[in-house]
Amino acid sequence: MARRKAGQPDGAEERRPAGAPRKGERAARAERGSEGGEAPRQGEGAARAERGSEGGEAEERLQRDLDELIETRRERDEYLELAKRTKADFENYRKRVARQAEEARAHGKASLATELIPVLDNLERALRAAGVDPQADSARARAASGPDAKEETHDAPSEEVSAHEALARGVALVYRELTGTLERAGVEAYDPAGERFDPTWHEALSTRAGDGGEAGIVLETVEKGYRLNGQVLRAARVVVSE
Repeated sequence: MARRKAGQPDGAEERRPAGAPRKGERAARAERGSEGGEAPRQGEGAARAERGSEGGEAEERLQRDLDELIETRRERDEYLELAKRTKADFENYRKRVARQAEEARAHGKASLATELIPVLDNLERALRAAGVDPQADSARARAASGPDAKEETHDAPSEEVSAHEALARGVALVYRELTGTLERAGVEAYDPAGERFDPTWHEALSTRAGDGGEAGIVLETVEKGYRLNGQVLRAARVVVSE
């Protein structure tokens, strides 16, 4: 209830200046003003919260991208290391295969030459039986086929050539062709007569007293030795002085 001023009769309302708002209006205006002031502050807070949320999402995306980049680099390094190991393994495999192929060729060549050596021995025996020196005949053949060889005129075969001599010539021809083929393949024949006995290259079949010379000297070569690139195919079979 509104209070009366002293001396104011009952029932008389308190007068207010013209244009002054009533108490209810002032309270409403104050409430609206309070609501209007809080609204901008709430909007600013929401905007800041939204910006903070967006910044957090951006950081999360950046972190994910960094993690993916690190993982990609790790996988790249693993694949690069695997490629290097594979390349090294292949290079070792290639070298091993080439070495094995070379060893197989050398073994095959040595095996074939070893099988042909007895054939050479038999051809030499046949030539000696026919009265032909295999070494001298081969030397003449090499000289005739050399770069300084002079052109020779060959007479027509004589009708007086015996079958024995014709056979000897044929055997000599085969012998020369076979020895030439083996020499081109790297097979070397050696005769150690007069050298000191070396068990690496020589095989002693017997011993006998020398002519006042030093002991351990090769007096006679029964069968020549053969070697291929430093490898003994057959040791020379010799007679050694006591």
